[in-house]
Amino acid sequence: MSEPQSILLLALVFLGAAVIAVPAFRFAGLSAVLGYFVAGLAIGPSGFGLFRDANALRSFAELGVVMFLFVIGLELKPSKLLSMRRDILIFGVAQMVLSGVLIAAALWLLGFKGAGLAAVAFAFALSATAIALQMLEERGAMGSAYGQKSFAVLLFQDIAVVPFLAILPLFALTQSKADSDGFWSHLDEIGMAAAAVLALVLAGKFLLNPFFRLLAKANAREIMTAAALLLVLGSAELMHKAGLSAALGAFIAGLMLAESNFRHQLEADIEPFRGLLLGLFFMSVGMGLDTAIIRANLPAILGGAIGLMTLKILLVFVLLRAGKLGFSNSVRGAVLLSPAGEFAFVILPLAASIGLLAGDIATIFSAIAALTMFFGPILAKLVEPALAWRKNRLGKEPSMEENFEDADGEVLVIGFGRFGQVVNQVFLAAERNVTVIDRNIDQIKTAARFGFKVYYGDGRRLDVLRAAGAERASVIAVCVDDREAASAIAEMARRAFPSAKLIARAFDRTHALDLMERGVRAPFRETFDSALAFGREALVALGMPGDEADELRDDVRRRDIQRLNRQRDEGLFAGMDLLHVVKVTPEPLIAPRREGKDITRRDKDESREQQAREGVAGESS
Repeated sequence: MSEPQSILLLALVFLGAAVIAVPAFRFAGLSAVLGYFVAGLAIGPSGFGLFRDANALRSFAELGVVMFLFVIGLELKPSKLLSMRRDILIFGVAQMVLSGVLIAAALWLLGFKGAGLAAVAFAFALSATAIALQMLEERGAMGSAYGQKSFAVLLFQDIAVVPFLAILPLFALTQSKADSDGFWSHLDEIGMAAAAVLALVLAGKFLLNPFFRLLAKANAREIMTAAALLLVLGSAELMHKAGLSAALGAFIAGLMLAESNFRHQLEADIEPFRGLLLGLFFMSVGMGLDTAIIRANLPAILGGAIGLMTLKILLVFVLLRAGKLGFSNSVRGAVLLSPAGEFAFVILPLAASIGLLAGDIATIFSAIAALTMFFGPILAKLVEPALAWRKNRLGKEPSMEENFEDADGEVLVIGFGRFGQVVNQVFLAAERNVTVIDRNIDQIKTAARFGFKVYYGDGRRLDVLRAAGAERASVIAVCVDDREAASAIAEMARRAFPSAKLIARAFDRTHALDLMERGVRAPFRETFDSALAFGREALVALGMPGDEADELRDDVRRRDIQRLNRQRDEGLFAGMDLLHVVKVTPEPLIAPRREGKDITRRDKDESREQQAREGVAGESS
């Protein structure tokens, strides 16, 4: 009876440490990852000694990394990657390659060599995704220029982690047997790994969606959760048996389901397990650190953290400036991406466990990564006053202030372009109290000459929306003239102001589907209704009665809405049967030399002659 009690006690210690440390770090404006890390350090062998064997939890805690990669795969929808392909390929690849090369060169000068050097350089080139996204969300800067480019870099890093984790064990295998066996002796292992990846991809493409549709018909929530866990753990175990990273299997499974109708359901089912197990993983990393080694090498750790952040800030700043970003936004993006990423705590212990790094060296590098994550949010907060001082000193004050003192409309209209002006007329005709914001100063001044009150503010910023009264508004109408800005504002407004009804302008069908994916129930395409009205008037001009033209217009509208909903659920090419299409009569590609004859008519004529002959014969007999 003592063993279950000790397990229960250890679980209580783990949960208690997490509940105390994580909120404390969050309230201080720091990452929850650091909270888990410090909590593990405190209760581990080098702290209070409540956990004596840090490695005992490691194999169980690594499930958190597996689930984290599965969720990343779910988020990487092919359509999303295609829309950001330019920033991903330019900024993501450049940041990753250049950072890795420069860090590897610095490590080589310090005497590091081999696959261990590559593991450390890759780990340090990564950025802290959780910290960066949290800061962008708090600032409402996800839709800003530097926010989009920073997100593209983080996206590429998340993609790059997966193959690196997969090949890292192969590095160790090659390094350990390079002198004796060589490459050719491992062809069977490489072939088995490739076959496992191919099998998982094919199963994900052809079996997963039918499997989940079948389970959904059972209408049992717990079965869907069990199936989600089965999928993640089964794909991870398949890759592990094939000699690759377990996280690779989970990532491929998530990627195969990225465009599935069950994506949101699976993400919701996995999220509680992912968060808790990932926290347990970071705690196990903290428990595995030796504080004696950290104290003995504290100057080197501090210098390494400062040097790493300085190098990454300078490099990313140059890249963003080369991408024609302004000075202030380039500084913000560079500071945002300067801390080492959470996967440093995955890669460095893995490299140590497979013999690429010594244990004490891995501890030092892990401490450097943790210190950059501690300094990063602090530096990001300090840089804003410095940028404001620079702006004041250079005399680049905005020509209009953000002042929302009397903004109390029940409707918040974002954007006062050609579309927003017409929408605003409808609200004013209904005698509704409206707050309109726009960031085009010339547009605001023009509106003022016609007697319209338009507030200056960037609708892509969460603090601006709050100041403009979005929390009190019953309706938020997104009418901006920028496709990407409209999507970013819609997603941010849906999350931050769930009580308001969200209405958004869509530029075309693809944009409407994107907005629906972000939570907008019925986007309004700017040309759709005008095109229907145009078609209706054309039918009347052709002589059709007005009520009949109205019926045809309504039929087209009804079919289009049904098709749009099916496209949202089934993909872009769904609902083709709802379209009115031209019936085409097949024609030969090459004109025949002789005129064709109707053989059916010839057969009919011959039949009539035969009947006539038979009739005459009957009469004569």
